[in-house]
Amino acid sequence: MNSGNSKFTKDEDNNNVWLSKESQHEFNFTDYGIIPTVLDSEAEVGKAMLNELYSTAASKEGDINIALLGGRGAQELHRLLGDLAKSTEQDDLLARLNVFTQDALAPLSMNNGFSFVRDFERILGDAFFKKIKSFTPMQTDTKDLESALIGYLTKLEELGGLDIFFIGHGPEENQASHLAYIKPFSGAKPHHIAGIIPISSSILEHHISKFKAGGSLVNESDEKECRSAEYILTLGPAAILQARKIVQSVVDAGSAPAKIQTYSKVLNTALSSDKNEALLQLNTNPGLWIRLHPNTKSFVLPNLGL
Repeated sequence: MNSGNSKFTKDEDNNNVWLSKESQHEFNFTDYGIIPTVLDSEAEVGKAMLNELYSTAASKEGDINIALLGGRGAQELHRLLGDLAKSTEQDDLLARLNVFTQDALAPLSMNNGFSFVRDFERILGDAFFKKIKSFTPMQTDTKDLESALIGYLTKLEELGGLDIFFIGHGPEENQASHLAYIKPFSGAKPHHIAGIIPISSSILEHHISKFKAGGSLVNESDEKECRSAEYILTLGPAAILQARKIVQSVVDAGSAPAKIQTYSKVLNTALSSDKNEALLQLNTNPGLWIRLHPNTKSFVLPNLGL
């Protein structure tokens, strides 16, 4: 794929900046729904996620491009990958991995304990990052966030897009939810591949609480800097829907009980067959974007009450 001269276009909606690329494919508004897989423990969810990676590795040759999920959702997967990296058991697989982050708070020092990069390093370990083919985080310590994000997207495009988008589910007000950090009423459209959106108090509190609950190594100085962040960098609907596989995990309803209602709403809300109505639903509740992907696995725990 020759994308060295590819151009990204920019849309702005109520201070939300969205980047997109021209596509010759018409967007498919088919609602595939969600069929959750309820597993007994967070450890079982981690094993199921790892098995999805193994499945992808067995079904294709060459590189495997994945977007890591931050916070609690994939910590067991990351521990398993970290343990594998300490042995030689899966060195061939690890050497095929191009690893991307999917969202970030900015501006924020890359060494801040509330940075996803630091949390990934803490759990995945040095051996993992030495053995994988590449690691591309979203840059959060630059004055030109837009140019840095375009550089990140260009690399993702050149490598052929995501094979697996490991994704979570975040609660919002009025039983809405976010995917990656696509916020309600942020104006995200099907062709938007990534965005820079103003931060909200709910996202900030959710981010800080999930890092603390997950055991991240943080301090008061880190938290103060984190609370000064102004923007969220996030992959958008196009990146989610163009991924070859979506693997969702929801394991922290115990510490984030609002997810019981917000996940249920996504599970039970069918998208309208009218395109404009469906876009309104998606803007109101971005958690619904996952219903539009034909190859989705959603691993959850019994504490969601399903």
